[in-house]
Amino acid sequence: MNFSDTPRDPTVPRHVAVVMDGNGRWARKRYMPRVYGHKQGVDALVRAVNAFADRGVDYLTVFAFSSENWKRPSEEVSGLMGLVLVAVSKYLTKLAGDGVRVRIVGDRSKVSNKLREAWEYAERSTAHNTRINLSVAFNYGGRWDMVQACRHAMLDGVHPEALDEAALSRYMALSFAPDPDLFIRTGGEMRISNFLLWQSAYSEFVFTERLWPDFDETDIDAAIQAYRQRDRRYGGIPTEELVPQGI
Repeated sequence: MNFSDTPRDPTVPRHVAVVMDGNGRWARKRYMPRVYGHKQGVDALVRAVNAFADRGVDYLTVFAFSSENWKRPSEEVSGLMGLVLVAVSKYLTKLAGDGVRVRIVGDRSKVSNKLREAWEYAERSTAHNTRINLSVAFNYGGRWDMVQACRHAMLDGVHPEALDEAALSRYMALSFAPDPDLFIRTGGEMRISNFLLWQSAYSEFVFTERLWPDFDETDIDAAIQAYRQRDRRYGGIPTEELVPQGI
């Protein structure tokens, strides 16, 4: 059965975005190199994908490498690039078998041909899956996303008067997905770090102290429960004000 044919629980977010923060600090607490924390972070991601899918989430978008991360020490960047290749070879078969569709979003111009080929293979080999859509944001930035969308719209000849929000959204990196309902950041920081600036305009935010490698099903359930308690108004009138008082 196609996942979209299954009735959805309206109290579960359809699209969850996650800033997977805290890998380096997790490793440092154990006197290990930062790349070891990133490896544990990949394991945590695989667990999280299936946990979110089990709870009825249709889309999961994770921030793996920002356009600003190139400023990190060269050995860490090199280790991250190698880790991506290892992760694809180690986990792709499992993810494909679990019904996960994989997409990579971001600027691919700065990565190696080998890495681009691995991404393209991952996308092709999972394109038929419908259980959950996993988008990995790599060399991604929210400002880059808006700039590239404008450039592509201009190249397509979109007239300025026709370039409204709906038109521009079709050129954004996540044009295939609804905007995130729930935005989670692990690791204790309370900022979005240039992630999904356009798409998260009306997302509900949950910040947790938990470092990403330790993020588990208990944390996922807590985040979804927090989401359920929010009154999503999209700039409208609070629900309680719609109910006549004192009649």
